[in-house]
Amino acid sequence: MSVATKEILDLNRFDASRAEGFPPDLAERVARRQKSFGASSVLFYEQPIEMARAEGAYLYDKDGRRYLDVYNNVPSVGHCHPRVVEAISRQVAQLNIHTRYLNRTVEAYTENLLSRFPVGLDNAVLTCTGSESNDLAMRIARIVTGAEGFIVTETAYHGNTALVTEISPSSLRKRKPAPFVAVIPAPAAPADGDVADSFAASVDAAITALAERGIGLAALIVDTIFSSDGIYADPPGFLTKAVGLVRRAGGLLIADEVQPGFGRTGGGLWGFERHGLTPDIVTMGKPMGNGFPMGGVVTRPDYLEQFCEQTGYFNTFGGNPVAAAAGKAVLDVIDDEDLIGRAHDVGGYLLNSLRSLMQRHPCIGDIRGAGLFLGLDFVEPVHGAPDAVFATHVINQLKLNGILIGAAGKFGATLKIRPPLCFARNDVDLFTATLDNILGGR
Repeated sequence: MSVATKEILDLNRFDASRAEGFPPDLAERVARRQKSFGASSVLFYEQPIEMARAEGAYLYDKDGRRYLDVYNNVPSVGHCHPRVVEAISRQVAQLNIHTRYLNRTVEAYTENLLSRFPVGLDNAVLTCTGSESNDLAMRIARIVTGAEGFIVTETAYHGNTALVTEISPSSLRKRKPAPFVAVIPAPAAPADGDVADSFAASVDAAITALAERGIGLAALIVDTIFSSDGIYADPPGFLTKAVGLVRRAGGLLIADEVQPGFGRTGGGLWGFERHGLTPDIVTMGKPMGNGFPMGGVVTRPDYLEQFCEQTGYFNTFGGNPVAAAAGKAVLDVIDDEDLIGRAHDVGGYLLNSLRSLMQRHPCIGDIRGAGLFLGLDFVEPVHGAPDAVFATHVINQLKLNGILIGAAGKFGATLKIRPPLCFARNDVDLFTATLDNILGGR
């Protein structure tokens, strides 16, 4: 049975051609949106929602209806967290300027951030987005290695600049990635071997393929929880063998921490820590400012020096004082509210609750992940094939029941379970009870 691969922006996407029958006010809002944004407009769900406010793990629409957020990685410490709001408000009322003046807020934040990385990763470049961060990381890797090629997983998403789109196969609708990109399968457990050996073999084949094209290896770039591929976290350490091959071939490891970073996996601040690795370059984005646009690249001073010797670089808004204030507040909240411990504790409770559902519902094929980032696969009970149609049905039924969630994976058949880190056990109970009811009515 063949199963179609789904492009990332089609997962959970509203189809504007199916707006007939909407209430007049919603139909008018959707029409205005389409007129202004055109083909670039992306809205969620079969019937879009007009959001009005948010707090903690909940959002509220214009009519005051409450939705539990089990999807949003941007406000990672909680929607409108008062400490982040206060820090941003205070700083924007005092000073917000580009980064070419000395500023104690910016410098203190950067030192705080760098103190949370392994020794050797001692320099940071602050940007506005994860896309900018990955673009810069790729440019640094090329200059440091003198090579052009990159290895990525087959459903990876790393951003949307022209360069980064080439290493985001899930964004490419009508063509393959550029020749300097070698695409490998996600690190799923093979039937007759272990994940580490299988993934290393794929990386080794990709290194050979790039060499045969006359392209050397600049870097392996991975989102260290493989979120767009369907969430693959285990076993801890499985990346080590593959990274050894990359480094022996002269390449670097770029750890994209936009999704797993800032405590989400429950085992430390960074996803790469689960693998016992020190990357050569680390990139960050979305959760860094809890919704305030900011990103960053952390790397070795000698690598950054080599890059700057050849390329002039500055970022007008990257690391501005308001962003730095937001970023510091995020780190403080993670520390003071023990959100890493919470991700471990509540994430474990969530995993066990979902595994209980799996015992009762054969449409659940697998559950995996770490901390508060889990993937749940839907399959056809008879054939075991990925069931994207049912996943879409469940996502929209959850929305009708006041729970927001999205999809992931090559086939769009995986629930991407990624709530804010303030998620509580009673939120888990609400989510799993609602999901249980929906699956029971199949």
